[in-house]
Amino acid sequence: MAARREKPRRGATGSPPRNPCLDCGACCVVYRSSFYWAEADDATPGGVPVRLTVRVDTFRRAMRRRPDGRCVALRGVPGRDVHCAIYDRRPSPCRGFEPAWSGGPAGERCVEARRRLELPSLAGEAFSTSS
Repeated sequence: MAARREKPRRGATGSPPRNPCLDCGACCVVYRSSFYWAEADDATPGGVPVRLTVRVDTFRRAMRRRPDGRCVALRGVPGRDVHCAIYDRRPSPCRGFEPAWSGGPAGERCVEARRRLELPSLAGEAFSTSS
């Protein structure tokens, strides 16, 4: 399992605040991450830990979910302080997820996840992408 990453402190006046994903986690609560079975570590060394997945069908696996619906790899309190316990080994849907503040149209999924958890909008704000 990947070691917990140290979170950058908020910068001095004039510098951007830290990555808002470290205070959110809405995507890991609202959406299920399903992916091609061979991304798991029983097929690909260093892949997604298979013990954290469930079989969806012949070709797909998904990240296990906790009883409250959130991904088993999400640590912390969504909307406050979170991180992914397997960040360096996360599946392709997680790697490709575009947050609202990235400027791409796919960021609408982030906006929707935040809305479902009743978190404030990130639109129009500038953020650091370091994690």
